[in-house]
Amino acid sequence: MQTLRVRVLAPKIDYEIKIGPGLVANGGEHLRSVLGPVPRRAAVVSNSRVFNLFGALLMRSLRSSGLDASVWLMKEGEPHKSLRSFEQAVTFLSKEGLERSDVVVALGGGVVGDLAGFAAATYLRGLAFIQVPTTLLAQIDASVGAKVGINIPAGKNMVGAFHQPRLVLVDTGTLRTLPRRELTSGWCEAVKQGAVGQRKLFDQTVRLLTTRRNTLGVGQFTESPDLAATIAAHCRFKAGIVAGDERESMGRNDARSRKILNFGHTTAHALETVTRFRRFRHGEAVGYGMLVAGEISKSLGMLPVDALQSLRGGVRACGPLPAANDIEIDHLIAAMKSDKKSVSGSLKWILLEAIGKARIVDGREIKPRLLRSALRNGLRPLR
Repeated sequence: MQTLRVRVLAPKIDYEIKIGPGLVANGGEHLRSVLGPVPRRAAVVSNSRVFNLFGALLMRSLRSSGLDASVWLMKEGEPHKSLRSFEQAVTFLSKEGLERSDVVVALGGGVVGDLAGFAAATYLRGLAFIQVPTTLLAQIDASVGAKVGINIPAGKNMVGAFHQPRLVLVDTGTLRTLPRRELTSGWCEAVKQGAVGQRKLFDQTVRLLTTRRNTLGVGQFTESPDLAATIAAHCRFKAGIVAGDERESMGRNDARSRKILNFGHTTAHALETVTRFRRFRHGEAVGYGMLVAGEISKSLGMLPVDALQSLRGGVRACGPLPAANDIEIDHLIAAMKSDKKSVSGSLKWILLEAIGKARIVDGREIKPRLLRSALRNGLRPLR
């Protein structure tokens, strides 16, 4: 098991990310090691699919550690990360009698983590929160960073908060149960982090995907030291960014700003919004978003053609993506205009100067014709 320590400077927060097999089965022990004997109740938020796989293990562990553990199962999928589900979640916390000293445990992927975290952040003005991410995307991204929230019709994650977990348990054994598309989604997010942060991380990720192609698929997924090391490297990278810029400071536009983690997300959120969150997994949409941002970077003379090809190769190695070239470009551009990251009506685009080197660019520098061309080229099927 690998253990990382995350320190956020303001406010001062210190928590661990534990990475390895078998962590769900010992969740209660790990929780007690962090929170001590104080919590009496643990409210688990999950969905039916995940809970049927891992719920009994987690609940047995929590109860054996002296916790009065209860569970609420939300409906599965991004459309249910909603105000209605949020109301149901906090009503559940109230009915179970949770107090300020108790804890909320998120067992599932990014949707579960976001909703459970937002409920924990707001109920009684803040409860302790434990992340037990069961998808690759959640393990390397959503569970690290404290952004929690819900969607509204106007767009994705438009309502939310920053609420740091007290502990993250990354059980690599859960990855064996993932459908192919969930794995693809997670690997796209991994490629994104390498593309904006570190060439070494990008190369490590793509090398793992290409050399272990036959052991990372559905029904043949096997754990290995290089897999755990890659997940740990991604957690370490994201934790480092978050520790220095927890709340994505509006005044920062440097290469270590948290904004760089939004690479690919301007197009991705638009794709998700116009398809009502029903066609793409989040990481799949990010895969296309990276390619669109890469096309813009090339057209602005920032990114060499060979670097764009490396980026395309990295996305291709993640697995096949759903078709996107049938979506009306006008609809995507309209959705982008309502993006929550707009400042004074202008988007901040995360572009690339090289693999591992991001640059933040004001959207007004990107002419409409260039954006349309980049969308057409970036949303073409990968070959």
